[in-house]
Amino acid sequence: MTPALIAAVVFLSGAATAFAQAQPKEAGSAAAPLVIGETFTITSATLREVRRINVYVPPGYAESRDLRLPVLYMPDGGMKEDFLHVAGLVQVSVSNGTMRPFLLVGIENTERRRDMTGPTDNAKDKEIAVRVGGSAAFRTFIRTELMPRVKERYRTTDETAVVGESLAGLFVVETLLREPDLFGTYIAFDPSLWWNDQKLVNGSLEQLRARPPSGKSLYLASSSEPELAELTRRLAGLLEKGAFPGLTWHYEPMPAETHATIYHPAALRAFRLVFKPVANKPPGK
Repeated sequence: MTPALIAAVVFLSGAATAFAQAQPKEAGSAAAPLVIGETFTITSATLREVRRINVYVPPGYAESRDLRLPVLYMPDGGMKEDFLHVAGLVQVSVSNGTMRPFLLVGIENTERRRDMTGPTDNAKDKEIAVRVGGSAAFRTFIRTELMPRVKERYRTTDETAVVGESLAGLFVVETLLREPDLFGTYIAFDPSLWWNDQKLVNGSLEQLRARPPSGKSLYLASSSEPELAELTRRLAGLLEKGAFPGLTWHYEPMPAETHATIYHPAALRAFRLVFKPVANKPPGK
C-alpha cells in the first residue's frame, strides 16, 4: 500500500468515527417521562382520607409572574378517569383561541358514589354502593380544604367553575341548588337526576327561589339516553318557567351521543360558549 493510499484510508476511517460520534442516540434509548401537568395530595380532615389532585396549567402561566387564571374544578378528575381528555380540550381550545385560559383542577375519586350523591329515601339507590349521600361533605372538602390549597399553590382569580357528567353532573346541579355561591359557572352533562326519586329536579324551583342565584351560569347537555334526556329537559323547562334574572343558562340536547360518549363533545361546546374569550381583554385581568 502506497503512503498516499494509507493516508487516504486513515482520513476516511477518522471521518467515519467522527460522523458516528456526532449522530443522536438510537431510538431504543431510555425513555423519559411525558409530563402534562402536576399532582399533589391533601390529607382531608373532612373526608378523613388522602385525596389526590391533578392539575393542568395552560401555556403562558409559567412564563409570566403576573398572570392569574380562573379555575375549572372537575370531579372524576383522576388520570384513569376524565382528567386527560378534558386537559386536552383545555389545551387545544386555549391554543386555538376558542376558550379563555383556565387552570384545570381534577379531583381523583376514592368513593365516587358516596361523594357525588345526596341523601336518598329510595332503597334501590342505596344499593349502588356501600356508602352514599356524602355530597355535602364533599362540598365542604372543596370549599374549606381544596380551594384554599389551590389559591396557595397557584396564582388564581376569583372566577371558578365546575364540570361533571352522570353522577358528577348530579353533584353539579345539586351544588347550584344547595350552595350556589361555591362556583360561578356550573356545567353538567347527562346529570343523574333520577336520584332520590327525582326530588332534586322536582324541587328545583323552590330551592332557586329560596336562594336566588346571582351572576351564575349553567350549561346543561343531554344524550340519547331517554330518562336522562327527559329529566334534563324538565329541569330546563322549569328554569325557563322560573325566569331567574341572576342565572344565565343554556340547554343543549345531543341526541347523536350516548351516555358513554357525551362528555367530550359536550365539553367542547360548553367551553366554547361559556368560556368564550372576551374581545380586547387581556387574560388574567
